[in-house]
Amino acid sequence: MTDAATTVDMEAMGKRARAAARVLADAPTEAKNLALIAAAKLIRQGKADLLAANALDCFAAEAKGLTPAMIDRLKLDDARIEGIAKGLEAIAHLPDPVGQVTASWTRPNGLNIARVRTPLGVIGVIYESRPNVTADAGALCLKAGNAVILRGGSESFESSKAIHAKLVEGLGHAGLPEDAIQLVMTRDRAAVGAMLGMSDYIDVIVPRGGRSLVDRVQKESRVPVFAHLEGICHVYVDGAANPDMAEKILVNAKMRRTGICGAAETLLIDRRARDFAPRLVKALLDAGCEVRGDEEVVTLDPRVKPATDEDWRTEYLDAIISAKFVGGVPGAVEHIGAWSSGHTESILTEDIAAAEQFLKQVDSAIVMHNASTQFADGGEFGMGAEIGIATGRIHARGPVGLEQLTSFKYQVRGTGQVRP
Repeated sequence: MTDAATTVDMEAMGKRARAAARVLADAPTEAKNLALIAAAKLIRQGKADLLAANALDCFAAEAKGLTPAMIDRLKLDDARIEGIAKGLEAIAHLPDPVGQVTASWTRPNGLNIARVRTPLGVIGVIYESRPNVTADAGALCLKAGNAVILRGGSESFESSKAIHAKLVEGLGHAGLPEDAIQLVMTRDRAAVGAMLGMSDYIDVIVPRGGRSLVDRVQKESRVPVFAHLEGICHVYVDGAANPDMAEKILVNAKMRRTGICGAAETLLIDRRARDFAPRLVKALLDAGCEVRGDEEVVTLDPRVKPATDEDWRTEYLDAIISAKFVGGVPGAVEHIGAWSSGHTESILTEDIAAAEQFLKQVDSAIVMHNASTQFADGGEFGMGAEIGIATGRIHARGPVGLEQLTSFKYQVRGTGQVRP
């Protein structure tokens, strides 16, 4: 397909999405919930189809030489498919934000003014390799009353098609327009460029993937963007940390799943924690994590490799972590301010004053105390799921869930007032 033909095809999808969005804006909560619950049931029933499609994607990924971390992000199994189905059901059971009155007041002249949540309209989601995003993004957009155009990565092409088919079938069960959730059915990268220019049809773009994808979207899009470039997440171990807790949280933050954006990439150690610092580094190394440290950290274990400035700015998405000694909370805040991507940071300490200082002074979308950075997830926040993590400061920040996928309007009710 030529670039011109791709643009025409994408604009046709945009027109259908816009028409579907008008229907969804007034769709009953019960219909949206029915579509999601039906899709969850269909995904469970179609597990064999999903696994077969995913096997094709994984085989191609291995042939291309993708890293084990990337293949892990791509792979589906029984548990992950069940997780997708449960995610759809969880979103169905969340309160519907559309139509919620967030504030109301009456003016002296008798005018009643209400601020009411409304859908954004049409959302474009561009993502890589993780097929579960097809379900999460489609479901969240639908529940928030939005139509969505999904453009998955070429690595997850077959898996995304299989999941999308179940979502569309669920829409049919509920009598909602099938164009409410559309999937771009081409691997052609021109489709991304076309989406970025569709300001007449798409109201917001959400990119979810590596730095090169997100960077391109932010530079080229004529549509507003919810995005973060990468997840360079820090764990700071304070001198007043509980060593047992610090070790457990640190290993989880790095090693539970190394390929997600909430995985810790840099360990900062208070110099007052030097007595138990070797234990922390050893725990990471023994868990199979490569440690790249500054001059002080290198002395803690002969297996530690020297770090360079490049390490402080790197999102490894692999079993690698950079490590550095700092001078207390001020040193940690200074390092994070210089090198963080603004995603997620965690302080491990029993000193409440130190924790509060860290929580207030670190300017990232998510800041934690005595918890693994791997909790940086909309599902873990009770949002049911997320469409991504936004690190900007306009409209949405942190996990982008149902509430963040709505805007608002003012409804003004009068009894014949005219302005003098």
